[in-house]
Amino acid sequence: MKLAFIRSAYGSLRVHPARPGSRLSGLSRRCLPPVGATDSRVILRTVSATSSSGTRPKLTVDFRKQDYLFLLNSLYHQICMRFSQCACFVPKAGEDDDVLQINKKMAGKIGLNVTHICLTKGCSEDEIVEELLKLNDDPRVHGVFLHLPSTSLTSRVLNALKPEKDVDGVTDLNMGRLVRGDLSKGFVPPIASAVLDLLEKHDAPLEGKTVLLVGGEGPLCLALQCLTERSGMVALKSHWNSNVLQRQVMQADAMVLLDGANVDVPPSWIRPGAAIICYEHTFGLSSKSGLGYLTAAYRTHNVVRSCSRWLKEQQYQPWHLHSLKLQPLTPVPSDIEISRAQTPKPVTQLAEEIGLLPEELEAYGRNKAKVRLSLLDRLHSQPDGKYVLVAGITPTPLGEGKSTVTIGLVQAMSAHLKHNSFACLRQPSQGPTFGVKGGAAGGGYAQVIPMEEFNLHLTGDIHAITAANNLVAAAIDARMLHEATQSDKALFNRLVPSVNGVRRFSPIQISRLRRLGIFKTDPAALSMQEISTFVRLDLDPSKITWQRVVDTNDRFLRKITVGQASTEKGQIRETGFDIAVASEIMAILALADSLEDMKNRLARMVVGTSRSGQPVTAEDLGVSGALAVLMKDAIKPTLMQTLEGSPVFVHAGPFANIAHGNSSVLADKLALKLVGRDGFVVTEAGFGADIGMEKFFNIKCRASGLRPNVVVLVATVRALKMHGGGPNVSAGAPLPREYIDENLSLVAGGCRSNLKKQIQIAHLFGVPVVVALNVFKTDTQAEIDLVCQIAKECGASDAVPCHHWAQGGRGSVELAKAVDEAANRPSNFQFLYNTEMPIVEKIRTIARKVYGADDVELSPEAKSKIDYYNQQGYGSLPICMAKTHLSLSHMPEKKGAPTGFVLPIRDVRASVGAGFIYPLVGTMSTMPGLPTRPCFYDIDLDPVTEEITGLF
Repeated sequence: MKLAFIRSAYGSLRVHPARPGSRLSGLSRRCLPPVGATDSRVILRTVSATSSSGTRPKLTVDFRKQDYLFLLNSLYHQICMRFSQCACFVPKAGEDDDVLQINKKMAGKIGLNVTHICLTKGCSEDEIVEELLKLNDDPRVHGVFLHLPSTSLTSRVLNALKPEKDVDGVTDLNMGRLVRGDLSKGFVPPIASAVLDLLEKHDAPLEGKTVLLVGGEGPLCLALQCLTERSGMVALKSHWNSNVLQRQVMQADAMVLLDGANVDVPPSWIRPGAAIICYEHTFGLSSKSGLGYLTAAYRTHNVVRSCSRWLKEQQYQPWHLHSLKLQPLTPVPSDIEISRAQTPKPVTQLAEEIGLLPEELEAYGRNKAKVRLSLLDRLHSQPDGKYVLVAGITPTPLGEGKSTVTIGLVQAMSAHLKHNSFACLRQPSQGPTFGVKGGAAGGGYAQVIPMEEFNLHLTGDIHAITAANNLVAAAIDARMLHEATQSDKALFNRLVPSVNGVRRFSPIQISRLRRLGIFKTDPAALSMQEISTFVRLDLDPSKITWQRVVDTNDRFLRKITVGQASTEKGQIRETGFDIAVASEIMAILALADSLEDMKNRLARMVVGTSRSGQPVTAEDLGVSGALAVLMKDAIKPTLMQTLEGSPVFVHAGPFANIAHGNSSVLADKLALKLVGRDGFVVTEAGFGADIGMEKFFNIKCRASGLRPNVVVLVATVRALKMHGGGPNVSAGAPLPREYIDENLSLVAGGCRSNLKKQIQIAHLFGVPVVVALNVFKTDTQAEIDLVCQIAKECGASDAVPCHHWAQGGRGSVELAKAVDEAANRPSNFQFLYNTEMPIVEKIRTIARKVYGADDVELSPEAKSKIDYYNQQGYGSLPICMAKTHLSLSHMPEKKGAPTGFVLPIRDVRASVGAGFIYPLVGTMSTMPGLPTRPCFYDIDLDPVTEEITGLF
């Protein structure tokens, strides 16, 4: 806990200490500054009756030092811990004064740390504001005392200070709270509290009595008027030059002189027994002044209150979520029309509703914001909520609506059942957005809004990944060029240059030396052999695995030739581009659980192999620190909202075939803390349960340490008919009649094959399953009832039809209830395999238990790679199967639940930084192409309104 003083380097003013028996005269008039800018001296006297002889009445001091000591003692017991020492900016010798010394003394008695910031005498308003803004952002500072001349305390200066740190109560907001009587967040000016305290301790009770406030205009006068009236006294105001001053003084039971004046107030004016408090504005203060000590005590009390409020804010805050009303239309309009018809809450309002602190939010415009990872530290002791995974049966090429189910479920839980609920979604690639599939914000009345922002650049995470990925690619080619054209000595001189006559290794170079077994830190101490080993990565051009990326479907970049310019001196090689979300950096972003973990994973990325067969990493290239810099903002999840105002984290979007296809670990962890013990976090796995769900359990849950409570398995009548023997479904082509007309036999066939198998896969991990039937308008009631019946027969805890697309959250209330019930049942989560098993056995386990294969068949290249990975120590990594999502097998045309096949493993690769090995089952494309008529034909911008059309 820390109190900061800001003062300017002025000289101390002369002090006139009060003498017992002196008259209240000879006080020089000074302009009253805002409260808290100065302190004052006190003269508190009880006036007895005037004697018949006309002699001056005896005046006695009525303040006891024990009063503030008692207050300090009570404050001390409010402090439960001492905080670390802080820096102190000390003014020049002789320029400190009694005011600050008294406040420091008070602060020291209860363990407050004090930072004393001394500004120059002629400091500008901008300089003061700059210091205040720094203190506002410092979480260690809980109170700021502005000990400045009144001329420096402008409205801009006062209101630059955060009201929650304004322990002198001088900001407009805190003064307004005082006037309104709302002190739950504000502060009472310490000098006003001290004066009121003295009045209340007067020998004669003052309740119902009259208090005269003489002189002064500003916060102190206003604060005293409010406090005295609220204490049951009558407050009157007067000025020194008032014609009725004598009459008012003679009628007052107490008098507070707010600033000095050359005015003679004869004792005969003062009624017997009246209390008199004299406040003289002075920057100097006698150490014997009681009001000064008491004011400092109340200021310290305000700091304690500020710290207590801060500590309370750091604890988990109950939600106060305001849901947005939906008015679904029939027929359902286009997705973008629905999105545009709803006005989202400001993201700052949403953040406050779900218990985020302002300092934990980084707004990107009105509708979206990054959330800082410091939230995890603040809520580290908060129990997690319930963890729900949305997966699906093997989909058609059209997709079955897992995202809409996820959003509809969260809307139902939060807006209709009033459970704290959070959706965690992947960020969509712009490739599909402008290609065939379109956006991924959900659809109908179950969307993330604004859907244009969601589907396009969002907060730039994918662009950051693209920049980081391509920096690695550039570093690879540049390093091979320089090694091919320079001697060891020339390389060493350029890699470790002499700066001002001194040659030093950078930290990342020292790390490389240690990995090479060279424990020297002086460049001059390396032998020629050590220099050669250090500077030569000796990458084998034919074994470079790293490719460039771009977030566009561009089939002509699948294979390219680089280095053809004459300046590249014959360093020509074939390479290619992947789509940005296929980058290993995207997978790392999704699996990292902290900034440090992400940095370490980036360093471990293997980009190729040397000619001697050793892996070459991003850290060997010297680029991993720069990658962390490029990714430092991308690691923070993006907060958005649904159509009904439910919170959504959008973060990461790795491919679901060559990577694990899940949103980020960090988004899930943040959301689980925010929803509280009884809340729900709903996240989605890519493709069917055999791919996305299996990788969620075996890869993501291993990395995160989180355990799901329930799986929601999304099915559609359309996909079930396909698996039951229906004709092929193709994107862009009209659906055959079998998918439009009722056909119970096809539905039953799909349920008893693919749906049953996917339920069994979830049960392999010991997690209960609720089937969510995403209802389309062509589905008949008989088909819906049949799916729900067979799903339960196959082991689902429940099966519920969902109408969120047409009705929003209301259409998924029954699903939400079923999930709530299933999540409260005991589960027995377990992994499918032990990572210490041999790589081949882990592959075989997945093939047999998940896909239904009889066995696996490895190509010679795959066997060779497995031997190499075992030799390099990668054998204990989990497996991420790269397989078609259109079938449980490796054959896209085989629907239902194929059996009796052998799964061919063409190749095996490793994403060492991400932390998994991915066997290739068949040919996998990591760069999609554009169709004959891409989505971009329909996307346009109105130059007048700036509205986007054509997104879906």
